[in-house]
Amino acid sequence: MSDGGLATTLTVRSLLSEAAGLRLVLLAGESGLGRRVTFHRVQKPGLALAGFVRQVQPERVQILGATELAYLASLPVEEARHGIETFMALEPACIVVTKGLDVPPELFEAADRLGVPLLRTPLRSSVAIQSIQTYIERELSPTASIHGVLMDVLGVGILLLGKSGIGKSEAALELVMRGHRMVADDLVEVRRSAHDMLVGWSAELIKHHMEVRGIGIINIKDMFGVASVRDEKRVELVMELVRWEESEAADRVGLDDQTYSILDVPVPMLRIPVSPGRNVSSLVEVAARNRLLQVRGHHAAREFQERLDQALAEARQRRFRGDVE
Repeated sequence: MSDGGLATTLTVRSLLSEAAGLRLVLLAGESGLGRRVTFHRVQKPGLALAGFVRQVQPERVQILGATELAYLASLPVEEARHGIETFMALEPACIVVTKGLDVPPELFEAADRLGVPLLRTPLRSSVAIQSIQTYIERELSPTASIHGVLMDVLGVGILLLGKSGIGKSEAALELVMRGHRMVADDLVEVRRSAHDMLVGWSAELIKHHMEVRGIGIINIKDMFGVASVRDEKRVELVMELVRWEESEAADRVGLDDQTYSILDVPVPMLRIPVSPGRNVSSLVEVAARNRLLQVRGHHAAREFQERLDQALAEARQRRFRGDVE
């Protein structure tokens, strides 16, 4: 089973307008705000300003700090202008000057003429690099929208799937009442990070809200407090709820490892038959505890199978010895 998605297109205009925490200000090159950002890692040009441009990649955010600006200031005007234009000809997405430093006029002029956005932030270079990379990686990550419920149960991110009306929200509500935390109900947004980690969150419009059949829409945060919700959580286990009469032969031992593919990342999956009187929230809680044990190297089903195989082997050996005697 799978759920796919597409990566977002990010422009310098988006970077400037939406990343408020970066405190970016446009200085020049407004005509280039439509340039795309396609690399999540930013770059410091280094020797590129001296003419060695082999490592500079287009459509990448370039950072100019105190070292780069001091180097430009040390050059004769014509030499500095040539280095800047050679650098900008490589089509960087934009240039960000850090620490609120003064910008040489040659940089202003070239940015406007060549349409390369020139931005400035008061953040120091190390903080700016980390913040910009984090923002770009989040925006460029492939995303998917999944109909389900995402819960944080004992620190395990569990995505509940199943047909409408099968009881996903009711199970999630009981888990909240037991002290666990809801991330998203009905529609879960998921992104894949550069390290193939899946992170889920709720769409802003329905954040903290849950639909309970017969009662209506409730606000989990208002009703149960801030500790009952969280903004996002890594997806570590998928539990698909299926009606008992519609389910296939259930895995009664736990040796049948199944996965659910989200954005081409396989996630461990359990298929849970649901019937009247079956406490789904308790099963979710037990599944979370079992998952924590498995991550620590304790797989109860496999350990049981190993003991059973050993016992059968010993019984065969005793029978063989008895036949020989």
